[in-house]
Amino acid sequence: MNKTFALRLALAAAVGAVSLGAQAQTAGSILARVGVTSVMPQVKSGDLSTPAPPHTQIDVSSATGLGGGITYIVNDHWSVDLPLGLPFESKISGAGAIAGSGEIGKAKVLPVTVFGQYRFYEASAHCRPYVGLGLTYANFMREQGNGTLTALLNPGGAPVTLKIDDKWTLTPQVGVTTFVTPKVFVEAMVAKSWLKTRSSLSTGQTIDVRLDPVTVGLYVGYKY
Repeated sequence: MNKTFALRLALAAAVGAVSLGAQAQTAGSILARVGVTSVMPQVKSGDLSTPAPPHTQIDVSSATGLGGGITYIVNDHWSVDLPLGLPFESKISGAGAIAGSGEIGKAKVLPVTVFGQYRFYEASAHCRPYVGLGLTYANFMREQGNGTLTALLNPGGAPVTLKIDDKWTLTPQVGVTTFVTPKVFVEAMVAKSWLKTRSSLSTGQTIDVRLDPVTVGLYVGYKY
């Protein structure tokens, strides 16, 4: 009898835990997360305007840093998400006619995005895939050219500087949120932005570059 009672008590506790977890993504809940975000540009470079060797192009490296965000659950299926993080720094390297020249500069970007998300399954599910669509403002900052860039474009002259245009773009995403306790969850997501921008150099030259970054994030979070 005692064993039966203990078993029933344990079962009730487990059901209670499931029930508590089920409330984690209902209307009014706030999910805060922190983890690692990687931004991987899928670069298609145009040619640097004249005067420059034909097919003078660039490449842009991936960047990884601290990331996270806050999600507000509007109702059982819809949510609004604001990713948060530090600016990502990428290296700019020569490509095309100047491939092999190595790093010619660097820049930081802070993508500011607001997502609308649709979450599948019911609010009682511990594991909920979602899809989202976001509006992103790509804010480029601290762009720097180096000695290699100056040697290529203005040898013996003043250091070459550059400025990258900020841009608006759309960003679709897919992800999944899985609760491991009634309060703690893990989350993974993949997003892609269609982003084309222009870099302007102090020499008067410009270059158009399609970056189209893929963003991957892995986080742990807490429900408030």
